[in-house]
Amino acid sequence: MKKGFVFDLDGVITDTAKYHFIAWQALAEELGITIDLAFNEQLKGISRMESLERILAFGHQAEKFTEQEKQALAEKKNTHYVELLQSLTPNDLLPGVKAFLDQAKALNIPCAIASASKNAPFILEKLGVKEDFQAIVDPNTLSKGKPDPEIFIKACQLIQVQPSDAIGFEDAQAGIQGIKAAGMYAIGVSVGEPLDGADQIIHSFTEITAKELQQR
Repeated sequence: MKKGFVFDLDGVITDTAKYHFIAWQALAEELGITIDLAFNEQLKGISRMESLERILAFGHQAEKFTEQEKQALAEKKNTHYVELLQSLTPNDLLPGVKAFLDQAKALNIPCAIASASKNAPFILEKLGVKEDFQAIVDPNTLSKGKPDPEIFIKACQLIQVQPSDAIGFEDAQAGIQGIKAAGMYAIGVSVGEPLDGADQIIHSFTEITAKELQQR
């Protein structure tokens, strides 16, 4: 019997990747760097600073800025991103998510968010589902990012469930690797790209129920 669910946020609960792309693209253009949607795939599931480092390296500007200047650039991007998030509503939940969370609640299965996003509490509030999660991992408490399993192990600790008794939901390859490294069952939420190593692939939460997953 599975006793806990751990969710990534972007691309699993809602799709804020488009807002990340708009904000990163705008910042990159200011720096004279052009990025496209294909490049943006490399930024899925990783931290803000690592995303910035990848963009700077892509534009051959990795050594151009001090750490303090990089922090300022990352904060500028985040300010733009949060402005874009103001338009989020419960209608922006991905298909089947709310019903699945309601099913988990009815079964007394605790749910946690394991996202690199420092804006997770704000996003969940805008989506109207913050109260559906018993824990949100604070990225500031982590020493390593995905694909390291640290964030998923921490999420399981917060909801007091052993990783072997938990199911993780991810839409990025790094996330799937992290879930498996933590010793959890991995469900990949795919919009087309392969997610190697996932125990199960779905395209939306309308394809599964909390009760059937509880039996895994």
